[in-house]
Amino acid sequence: MIAPKNILTTWKKFDDFPMETLTKAWFYSKGSIKKQRVVSLIKEHRDQFGLSGNCFDLAICLLDEFQKDGITAYPIGHNLSTANAHVAVIALDELGHRFLCDLGDQWLRPILIDTDIEEYTDEKLSGFFPAATIQVKPNERGIEILYHRPNGKISKQIFDTTPLEMSCFMKAAEFSQNLIKPKPLLECRVPFKSEIAHWEFYNWKSFLSTSEGLFNEPQLESIEHWAVKINRKTGCDKQFLVDVLKVYKGLS
Repeated sequence: MIAPKNILTTWKKFDDFPMETLTKAWFYSKGSIKKQRVVSLIKEHRDQFGLSGNCFDLAICLLDEFQKDGITAYPIGHNLSTANAHVAVIALDELGHRFLCDLGDQWLRPILIDTDIEEYTDEKLSGFFPAATIQVKPNERGIEILYHRPNGKISKQIFDTTPLEMSCFMKAAEFSQNLIKPKPLLECRVPFKSEIAHWEFYNWKSFLSTSEGLFNEPQLESIEHWAVKINRKTGCDKQFLVDVLKVYKGLS
């Protein structure tokens, strides 16, 4: 179920890329006509400030990197042009086998989604997603991913694996970048003991998801304190964080 070395090599270039909506709110406030940034601008902002973007930004960058590395890949998504839109990427190995690559949900590594080949298993697997074992199941719309949490809770997500036309993908991306929700969100992968855990900042609260369970963190009182905490998790520029969090305070 593990992707081949060439796909993993490209994927690992994004190990320290968080998924976040902070950059979206900041860039929206700048008044640019086009809100979806091109790859070069996403990279420029990352070099300046240390963040990356939402699932559309991450998918665009990953697709670009796969293309540079000679790997066939295409975008997929669901609920496009709605508040619940989500996109990811499918990369193909040399035999044409498909691997789900989902930076938007901060997966640890890509996973095989072809259920009709010898390498496939429907057993619960660890090492693919932070703080959960996962199962891949066939579904009439594509594939179904089951997430098994340490507390016994099971959630699921259905991916339509039909390749998206780039025009459709970019239209949905532009819609998403124009939709500014009032609650800031940042998710990233962080070391925890002998594993990689999932840290999330959402709506002025933060928590850590691990194989040992969910740990809610103490509430912070000021934007400056949040900026310091997010900086420690991501390396993002503290002044940029202060500025964009003030934008979010103005929305709430």
